[in-house]
Amino acid sequence: MSFSDNIAGDEKTRWPEVVGLCAEEAKKIILADKPNADIIVLPVGMPVTKDFRPEHVRIFIDIVADTPSIG
Repeated sequence: MSFSDNIAGDEKTRWPEVVGLCAEEAKKIILADKPNADIIVLPVGMPVTKDFRPEHVRIFIDIVADTPSIG
């Protein structure tokens, strides 16, 4: 595991297993690993601030697909 994968100590910071899922399913999985997460759902390509807040988890969805899913 690299430093960027585990920047918040022992807390999980990446969820590659949610790619392709809908946002609601992804939220459930993320909240199981990180119950205090403040999950923000955004369209792919949406500009975001560069500030670091360990409780924030951004989910980027592909809104062009027939069924929006994690991009």
